[in-house]
Amino acid sequence: MRNEILNIIDRILGGGCLTEPEGRRILQASGADIGWILAGAQQLRETFCGNQAGLCMIVNAKSGHCSEDCRFCAQSSHYQTGAPVFPLKTRQQLVSEARQADQRGARCFGIVTSGARIQPGAELECVLDALREIRATTGIAPSASLGLLDAATAAALADAGCVTYHHNLETARSYFPQICTTHDYAEDLETVRVAKAAGMKVCCGGLFGLGESVEQRLEFGLTLQDLDIDSVPINFLNPVAGTPLANARPLEPMEALKIVALYRYLMPHRHITVCGGRGSTLGDFQSWVFHAGASGMMVGDYLTTPGRQLSDDLRMVTDAGMKYACC
Repeated sequence: MRNEILNIIDRILGGGCLTEPEGRRILQASGADIGWILAGAQQLRETFCGNQAGLCMIVNAKSGHCSEDCRFCAQSSHYQTGAPVFPLKTRQQLVSEARQADQRGARCFGIVTSGARIQPGAELECVLDALREIRATTGIAPSASLGLLDAATAAALADAGCVTYHHNLETARSYFPQICTTHDYAEDLETVRVAKAAGMKVCCGGLFGLGESVEQRLEFGLTLQDLDIDSVPINFLNPVAGTPLANARPLEPMEALKIVALYRYLMPHRHITVCGGRGSTLGDFQSWVFHAGASGMMVGDYLTTPGRQLSDDLRMVTDAGMKYACC
């Protein structure tokens, strides 16, 4: 596979694209071929994104009681998981957590709420007020993940200083009905377009290990490529007791790394961040995400599960030969 990877790299560096058959072979590779794939992905990351690892943090701003039935989610009201349930945090709490993230070195900070969408009214106004204060008093570039968007809400978020809107598609269109039945895939695609039209950057990726096929991982990557988004968060399923996917088989580390590499080949210029499930899926191979083409990672706690100590993650970044910088 060495010669094929060299040819692919030359083509991409010259402005070309990965073909579907090549993407399929990347995901099906084994043994020593994986090494050549990772080396090529690292070269693309170094060429287009440099040697800096973007660090982002999030706050679980509103937890639980979600009406959606996503089969992996601890916060869905359809399942009994024991996940925390609480209303939207106050403006002061959100700003305080953003300041802590700023002090810890993150330049990107996401306000994440449970639920299908945020409704106009007190909750939206609280988030807008927090965004304005974060922009005015920190070095943070705030982002929000509030579910489905309409044009008016997107415009209000952009006006308040929301730099990036985060909205995952989760999986391929062909597999989505097996994962969620309470809204249509087209609504997620429209949210991405609405956020872009409002002038915000868009962070859009998904979750792997849901039972999707190799073909669907490629299909999903091609969808993201077509959307021309700004950054791609890659998550791996960390099965939650009480959900329908509680007994799902975790991905093998090399399987996960091939997914990261594929998305670097498909979207060489984009920021690719490895987020949820990093520790449980990759274990001792966590630092390999940068050799597989990732240009950033989420640090700190996740929505309903704790993350690693920040000092451990920062040391891992530098041990991998990277510097940490803005998202």
